[in-house]
Amino acid sequence: MARVVPLLGLPQLDRFYDYQVPEDLSAAAQPGVRIRVRFAGRKVDALIIERLSDTDHSGELAWIDRVISELVVYPPATARLVDSLALRYAGTRSDIFRAAIPPRHAAAEKAALAASTTWEELGGVSEPDLSDWMAYAHGQSFVDAVLGGAPARAAWQMLPGRDWLQALSALIVKTALTGGGVLVVVPDQRDVDRLVDACTQHVSPKHITVLNSQLGPQARYRRFVDILLGRSRIVIGTRSAAFAPVADLRLAVLLHDGDDNLVDPRAPYVHAREVLTTRSAQSGCAMIIGGFHRTAETHLLVERGWAHNLIAPAPVLRAVSPRIRAVGDNDAALDRDPHARTARIPGVAFAAVRKALESGAPVLFQVPRKGYVPTLACGSCREPARCRHCHGPLSLPHAVGEEPVAPTCRWCGRADARYRCPECGAMRLRAVVIGSERTAEELGRAFPGYPVVASGGSHVVGEVGDSPRIVIATPGAEPVAEQGYGALVILDTWAFLGQQNLRAGEQALGRWMNAASLVRPYERGGEVVVVADPGLAVVQSLIRFDAAGAAAREFAERADTHLPPAAHMAAVDGPEHSLGVFFDALQHSSELPAGTEILGPVDLPPGTTLPGDYDASTYGPAQRMLVRCPLASRNALGKALKSALVQRAVRKENLPLRVQVDPLNIG
Repeated sequence: MARVVPLLGLPQLDRFYDYQVPEDLSAAAQPGVRIRVRFAGRKVDALIIERLSDTDHSGELAWIDRVISELVVYPPATARLVDSLALRYAGTRSDIFRAAIPPRHAAAEKAALAASTTWEELGGVSEPDLSDWMAYAHGQSFVDAVLGGAPARAAWQMLPGRDWLQALSALIVKTALTGGGVLVVVPDQRDVDRLVDACTQHVSPKHITVLNSQLGPQARYRRFVDILLGRSRIVIGTRSAAFAPVADLRLAVLLHDGDDNLVDPRAPYVHAREVLTTRSAQSGCAMIIGGFHRTAETHLLVERGWAHNLIAPAPVLRAVSPRIRAVGDNDAALDRDPHARTARIPGVAFAAVRKALESGAPVLFQVPRKGYVPTLACGSCREPARCRHCHGPLSLPHAVGEEPVAPTCRWCGRADARYRCPECGAMRLRAVVIGSERTAEELGRAFPGYPVVASGGSHVVGEVGDSPRIVIATPGAEPVAEQGYGALVILDTWAFLGQQNLRAGEQALGRWMNAASLVRPYERGGEVVVVADPGLAVVQSLIRFDAAGAAAREFAERADTHLPPAAHMAAVDGPEHSLGVFFDALQHSSELPAGTEILGPVDLPPGTTLPGDYDASTYGPAQRMLVRCPLASRNALGKALKSALVQRAVRKENLPLRVQVDPLNIG
């Protein structure tokens, strides 16, 4: 007999079933292989979890139909990982299996099984230089621990410049040379390419297995099988690579964990950070969460002692950093500046740009993307307006007739007609107009005679030369200049800070620090000018290049208001009737942990829609409810949400509904 999990994708059927194994299939039907079984009158794919000598099922057992492949694609480590994530995210195993294991390709599997080349035979290697890690406090001891196979875990704040690529590639290669497996997950293909290029300074490109969304079915499955069989010690890829079954995994690396690309857009919306931290905890491998910036989630890992800081001492940071200054962006100051009327940048920034161009260096302007929605902020100090009850964002609902409307919380739905700013006491609110563009033509007129390069949207430039030029880029699309930019100007900062989003400040600082890291050190003339109020804490963190301190402050502020990651939260989106039925089941669930709060319903955050072709005219307007509980109860909440989804499926409720644990955009 065998215990199997059919890949059905239905919450009410997401459990194990026992089947009889025919004698002629017994040798091939081993735990972890793909099989075909008959379920409810149709043949479906399934995975064998374990072999049994007996069963507690009282009825007659069906027979396994056939073994699709004898290759073990679902080893015990993957099974433990999938079970943990399904519990954490209230998802089904088959949904996570879809992300973890690519569809079988028979020809690719046959070719991979026939190959016999070992990793060592793939090309020449050279001994990497690990000295760059000595710039960080406790860098040597961390490297020694990783190479020794210890479960060392670090929150790594990279130094500005390109040395981080050399440091990381050296540790990756050295770990592989000592026989360990390395898995690196990055947000996008640009990061993959840069890291692969750095690693090939020490090893052949054949030593590196790249996993990304651009691979076809055959290539992806062939690489998956090579990894599964232990022939790929260095795996570098985007989000889905987090599940790669690297043999003898000794080091897992996640870069820029605040990037939205690291969250699977399909249910159950798993974050690559959760995949890799779970793998590290279960397997005991070392882990690095690295970036120029740090999220509150990573700070939580440090605060709890699960990871430790890997940060350079202040003198080292100062030696490699540009000078960073902030220029107030209040209307009066800009009106007094003659350059603000033409180039739309303050005189301090104008002078820094001109100085860099005249010295022969390229300059970078970071501008916001299009399409941000106006939000509410204090009319005096521009502090984002938030609800006094739950700390959610305030917005103006659509007016009915000519009656004035009160600001209303997007989370709990309470109105606040007598809002007063907690920072300055002002009662006047203003709509923060965000999303205005700074075009290449305008800056070209302000700095005539220099070429202008635009990068963003569908046209992303990877690198630019070191000759003087003006580069205008949106966050994440900044080209790399080989010797670094001579100056960076960060414009329209309120396009990020003014967003009514829990992560607005954190994301803004991350975008700014990523751009500032591309600027050459101040001793070589590098300058950064951010057009923002110098008194803002987030701006001061940029000036000091203090990611760890900013993350600690952000976490403390969220802890005071019981917001993630200091508390556990799930968002449930759907039409009113669907939400009512679901939450009735949830509140009557025996699994619902004590201390759980339910907020809402409220409108969906701006820019958030339900998946698929949601028809509001048929189902009604989509709304959101939030479920919040203490961190210690997160698995219990996962069980309760899953139980409510099962009851909904059993009752054949067909109205759209989305359950998302740890949503990036709460509002």
